[in-house]
Amino acid sequence: MGEEPPGVEPVVDSTAADIADMRIRGAATIADAAAEALATQATRSDASSPDAFRSGMRAAARRLYETRPTAVSLPNALRYVLQGMDGETVSELRASTVDRAETFQRDLERAQAQLGEIGANRLRDGDVVMTHCHSTDALSCIEAALEAGKHVEAIVKETRPRKQGHITASQLREWGVPVTLIVDNAARRYLDDADHVLVGADSIAADGSVINKIGTSGLAVNARERGVPVMVAAQTIKLHPDTMTGHTVAIEMREDSEVLAPDERTEITGLEESEDDGLTVENPAFDVTPPRHVDAIVTERGQFPPESIVTLMRELFGETIGEPWET
Repeated sequence: MGEEPPGVEPVVDSTAADIADMRIRGAATIADAAAEALATQATRSDASSPDAFRSGMRAAARRLYETRPTAVSLPNALRYVLQGMDGETVSELRASTVDRAETFQRDLERAQAQLGEIGANRLRDGDVVMTHCHSTDALSCIEAALEAGKHVEAIVKETRPRKQGHITASQLREWGVPVTLIVDNAARRYLDDADHVLVGADSIAADGSVINKIGTSGLAVNARERGVPVMVAAQTIKLHPDTMTGHTVAIEMREDSEVLAPDERTEITGLEESEDDGLTVENPAFDVTPPRHVDAIVTERGQFPPESIVTLMRELFGETIGEPWET
């Protein structure tokens, strides 16, 4: 994680640690927590000059930015808040930063409800949806469909290795949705019983590629073969503006212990953890689903074929994006 940057409030460091360790998870939740942390940094800053205040804010943003390289909602939140930092005095800078963060959080809360209503229009009464991982954006579509009086059932993939699908199953059961929980490898068998695949996204690239929890791409390929439409629910904070200028999305690699516990590793190799056992464990957190396997990307601004998402991205972000925490 590195040494805490000078001038960064402890709450920023603790928020960054919680994001990195997935105690704070989900793109919208991460974005909200990041905006809140920057507001706290601004409120508690004891900077004596505007330059010192800006330096402290950039350091706080950098600390948060380093935690989850694939979840673009995080840098988008940081950009939004820092680009609204305006004023000639510390007091003015503090007030504008806090106001900007609060505006972002309010818009974020409204966006998910709007997205849910749009996504619910794609779901018919009696539909069965198959989910992967846990996405509050995807769940908002089901919630809105239920509120409209539609009956919806769900086939929920566990989503290993961290089994975030259990969180999805728990929420759906709380709403009274009938749930069939399956292991990831059973998805192909149960797709014949599904009317939709409904997933979220951690990032969406300019060409319409969807970066989501590992296993999404394979599910989308199987769904395409079976003729089951794939709907991606994603607020516009998931759009990755850097990809408009040729940047690729970094895929986060997580600890191998999430896949293979130390005692399990010892059982397999017969060697202690400290010894070179010749066993490599790869644990990518995400994969990339090409746009040809996605039927629609649903946002709070409407639903789009994946190939047209770049138009929305240009409208929201322009052609080029700077990193305000590095200026």
